[in-house]
Amino acid sequence: MEERLQKLISACGLASRRTAEEWIAAGRVAVNGEKAHLGDRADLDRDDVQVDGRSLRPGGERTYLMLNKPRGYVTTLADEKGRKTVADLVAGCPARVWPVGRLDLDSEGLLLMTDDGELTNRLLHPSYRIEKEYLVWVTGDVKRALPILSAPMELDGELLAPARVRRGKTTGGVSQLSVVICQGKNRQVRRMCAQAGLNVLRLKRIREGELMLDRTLSPGQWRELTGQEILMLRGESNG
Repeated sequence: MEERLQKLISACGLASRRTAEEWIAAGRVAVNGEKAHLGDRADLDRDDVQVDGRSLRPGGERTYLMLNKPRGYVTTLADEKGRKTVADLVAGCPARVWPVGRLDLDSEGLLLMTDDGELTNRLLHPSYRIEKEYLVWVTGDVKRALPILSAPMELDGELLAPARVRRGKTTGGVSQLSVVICQGKNRQVRRMCAQAGLNVLRLKRIREGELMLDRTLSPGQWRELTGQEILMLRGESNG
């Protein structure tokens, strides 16, 4: 997606937007080898944007990965019990990255890994209210459970923000739910379902913020995020 050059430069951490505008006006910015002008737009996934001859990287020197975490892996860099970890899955990445948040041993799906502490804080701090969407396969009385799941629930003595819950198809007594939350309590979705009388058979995270799990990634596979995806997670993708 194309963005204003000053916004791209700012999102990459080089300067404020006002300073970036001054650089553009001074002829210090080029797009695909051509001098840029105020009002120009570019897409970092397609265009070569340079400041003083150096190409922009959306994350600077940071590393951002999307992992399709399979079940059976713990979301830590090392495990004292000797269990398989998500670090084993990204061993081919040259940077030392850590998981952003957690997915339980028996949960699967979208897991972000990075070495960017500022972005990690943005995605995890409750004040930002970053949505996370899960597909959950359950058994039990779903009709009775839906209004319970959609109402404010209490965990660990804290009142949770209401979840958004949609019912999908039911096959062989197993129902699929979409559950969207903006908090990150330990095993939150599983515990919410238990309170509502449901038994969770499978849980898969498919979205964090606006970022969707790449369906081309098989369980255990990972890839680097695109420039646009990094801007999206930073809240810099619109305007």
